[in-house]
Amino acid sequence: MGRYTFRLPDIGEGIAEAEIVAWHVKVGDTVEEDGRIADMMTDKATVEMESPVSGKVLEVAGETGDVIAIGSSLVVIEVEGDGNERDGPAKTPAAATPPAKAEELPKADVPATAPEPMQAPEPITRSEPVRTEPAKPAAASTKAQIPHAPPGHARVMASPAVRKRGADLGIDLGEIRPAEDGRIRHADLDAFLAYNSAGGFQPAGIKGQDEQVRVIGLRRRIAENMTASKRKIPHFAYVEEYDVTALEEMRAQLNEGRGERPKLTMLPFLISAICKLIPKFPMLNAHYDDEAGVVTRYGSVHLGMAAQTPAGLMVPVIRDAQNRNLWQLATEIARLAQTARDGSAKSAELSGSTITITSLGPMGGVATTPVINRPEVAIIGPNRIVERPMFVRDASGSERVEKRKLMNISMSCDHRVVDGWDAASFAQELKKLIEAPALILAGEY
Repeated sequence: MGRYTFRLPDIGEGIAEAEIVAWHVKVGDTVEEDGRIADMMTDKATVEMESPVSGKVLEVAGETGDVIAIGSSLVVIEVEGDGNERDGPAKTPAAATPPAKAEELPKADVPATAPEPMQAPEPITRSEPVRTEPAKPAAASTKAQIPHAPPGHARVMASPAVRKRGADLGIDLGEIRPAEDGRIRHADLDAFLAYNSAGGFQPAGIKGQDEQVRVIGLRRRIAENMTASKRKIPHFAYVEEYDVTALEEMRAQLNEGRGERPKLTMLPFLISAICKLIPKFPMLNAHYDDEAGVVTRYGSVHLGMAAQTPAGLMVPVIRDAQNRNLWQLATEIARLAQTARDGSAKSAELSGSTITITSLGPMGGVATTPVINRPEVAIIGPNRIVERPMFVRDASGSERVEKRKLMNISMSCDHRVVDGWDAASFAQELKKLIEAPALILAGEY
């Protein structure tokens, strides 16, 4: 039998290390050729490692969350034959040499495993609690034998368990009438709760278990990126209210005749409006290299779409969004969202965005302050649509109260690149398009 050392291969240009995000084998397992070994995460994607040989796993590189360098040992597999001799003879760990048995050692060298001398007895050997007060005379009254009750439980006879349960429920035991012999029992507590269920004595919830969850893989990458964004970028937020009544009516009409095409949501309209405005506000569709001190303004809109997945937050990218119509945007949004959820998104589909939209859909809240997707300089967040009465002018110029659909749109911008005036001007121009949606479909604006 021989040892085969499988080293982490070069899994991408410019990649120097990768993080172990999942093991599919452990020491002692038998792995087949081309069988799954581990999932490794780089800056660009998660890659599945497969075994080049069949055999028994002898060693693994580390635990999930550990980062190992390209070219270092990932697993060592026992194989038939000589293994891969280029790795050199296997090093025997120092602990591999079994220690000599105790009976083989000279008596003087035998470790002290004999029973230790008996310790001096403790001052108190009984299991009863220590008295902190002098003992009472035998002729003391019966009340003196009742355990001391905390405030609110004076002159109440009950076991410690009943007292604790009452305290946990916030019940004054003095309010309970015992069924017999003056002592309150659990049955008395149950009866009290049954007749006073509306009195707020039921516990608010069930106590959960404390747990520690290691931050690894995509979740750690998100944490690092968000930390770097908030630490290095001076964010400022701008929120404006939009009347989307007309847009929602247009969206419903288009969806009625969509046929086999995907259903239109709010996002394709918002993306189309943003793409129309970017030529007038190029500072929003940019990257800022703060180390080089260079702002790159992009002519194409590669729009990042923040999507929640079982693995965490991902940002798939709609390439050249400015070249797509509403239906094409809806199709691409659905496709990218699905690949992000099922983990099949390619690394090229998860990088290179120039501006990002983040949306929580119906849970969007009144307003948000999204974190910029560094090195971008702006992120836009539509919020929840609500219905409220508003004053609306009719054709004669008079006002009337009407129920309207309103939505806030939040923006966060990098104040080093985008001025407050620029953000406000963009938001007001966006408001014109959203509230007159026919302009979104027009060729030029």
